[in-house]
Amino acid sequence: MKDSLAICESVVRSLDKHKATDITAIGVSELTVITDYFVMAEGGSATHVRSLADHVEQELAAEGVEVRRTEGYQESKWILLDLGGVVVHLFQPETRRYYDLERLWKDGVQLDVTPWVTD
Repeated sequence: MKDSLAICESVVRSLDKHKATDITAIGVSELTVITDYFVMAEGGSATHVRSLADHVEQELAAEGVEVRRTEGYQESKWILLDLGGVVVHLFQPETRRYYDLERLWKDGVQLDVTPWVTD
């Protein structure tokens, strides 16, 4: 079974491959018991956000990681994928700005995702 950091890396790589923008990851294990990492990214439209969620779910399932719960898929302004040790937040840009999760979880550890994304 993959550890949470390896799952986080797989999620970031999948999102990057499928053209998500503004991908960030925050370590929150010292702040909450619900998960170890949050991954946040944007898609340009509801269709793109849904597509990102679908790709993450399919690619992680191929690695043996199942989505435990999905929220927000129908509306697709903010889709949440619960992978256990990693919770993925996929936003349309205006929704991400409105909720500003990075500010809410600013005490978490900001991960450097640059090694996991292409230039």
